[in-house]
Amino acid sequence: MASFTLNFPKDFRWGTATAAHQVEGNNIHNQWWVWEQTAGNIEGGDRSGPACNWWEDAEADFDRMVELNLNAHRLSIEWSRIEPVEGHFDKDALQRYHDMLLGLRKRGIEPMVTLHHFTNPHWLDEGGGWTNAEYVLPRFRRFVEHTVRALDDVCDLWCTINEPNVFAVMTYMGERMPPAPAPDFGRTLRVFCNLVAAHIQAAAIIREVQPRARIGIAHHMRVFQGMRPNHILDAVAARAQDMLFNQSILSSLLNGQWHWTLRRYAPNIKLSRGSLDWIGLNYYTRQATRFRRDQAASGFGSIENFPGTAMSDYEYGEIYPAGLLTMLKRLNKAKLPVYITENGLPDHDDDQRPGFLIAHLREVWKAIQYCYDVRGYYHWSFVDNFEWSEGWRMKFGLYSLDPQTQLRELRRSGALYGEIARSSSITDDMVRRYAPKLMDTVFR
Repeated sequence: MASFTLNFPKDFRWGTATAAHQVEGNNIHNQWWVWEQTAGNIEGGDRSGPACNWWEDAEADFDRMVELNLNAHRLSIEWSRIEPVEGHFDKDALQRYHDMLLGLRKRGIEPMVTLHHFTNPHWLDEGGGWTNAEYVLPRFRRFVEHTVRALDDVCDLWCTINEPNVFAVMTYMGERMPPAPAPDFGRTLRVFCNLVAAHIQAAAIIREVQPRARIGIAHHMRVFQGMRPNHILDAVAARAQDMLFNQSILSSLLNGQWHWTLRRYAPNIKLSRGSLDWIGLNYYTRQATRFRRDQAASGFGSIENFPGTAMSDYEYGEIYPAGLLTMLKRLNKAKLPVYITENGLPDHDDDQRPGFLIAHLREVWKAIQYCYDVRGYYHWSFVDNFEWSEGWRMKFGLYSLDPQTQLRELRRSGALYGEIARSSSITDDMVRRYAPKLMDTVFR
């Protein structure tokens, strides 16, 4: 009987992704720690607490990464550890990060370091945070320079900002991220702009300190489609949402001039092209858009889910693998390497994740066959972690975690991912064992 295999490049990065606050534990100097102490802010009254205990013993999970044959990991640096008090830089914290990154390298795992992943020092938010360019930009530049100089010999793959669009929208248009003021569309777009400027200025500093550096940004993209077929206003609203959420930031960075949707709110800073050596794609789902006259701030569209589609836990999002290839096709136009810096789903009983992995990686394989320059895949996440305002209820890990005992257990999906990483391929035997319902579609 014939056998089938989807082969990936031998130098492909097989990795996982984490964020400092979600795994390190006891990040007491950032705005999220303060936010967690107020009842009602976190689902179930959860708190991050010791999280996954990485600050004390990340190396135990690094050893588990070796067991899964991983050769890459994306992690973030916690600004509030490095600069807990404005102008005071903690040498011990920088040394701990140096040790962690060196530990990854010694295990044959290439680190990708994110400099800002949703958390700010509490003192930064007290001074206005990301809403004030004159305040935040020089302070972020100072932090970047200190960090890159300290870690120059153990990292040269830098991600400046994680999901600037999500951070701005969830912080200043929603109620799920601190400081959660009253929704303000103009302030949200101002934060969009300040994060774009921060990336460009950070990239310039990194290049000055480390000429060999490879610099990118992790950009969250999702598919927006009209809810009702052939409904022109639904389609127009979906296009508006796509323009604001998916296009405006990347267009500004790639073209070296502010996207027209952002010009009114942009700081008096001239953009430049060439700040990106690569683009990170965070992809999770698609969303249905229904035209709403009263939703001007969201492109005159509500954000819903298509009925009857497969959903992950707590209706976090539709499982829609085809959207990953759609976004890779769009990014290919930039003619830059792409890393899939996040992709995953909450799945407490691991009944969906094996098929999710195979179906999404099939789309990555297809992109590579089309000669799209996709360099790696970083699954979110290695281990169950503190999922922001969702607390501990959403289980994204290849390893399960009991946050009380810190006990971990490898899930079937983790074993599958380890097999894929070891051979840099997906075989029909893997599909048959882990997701037999996909046998008729994966190799078609």
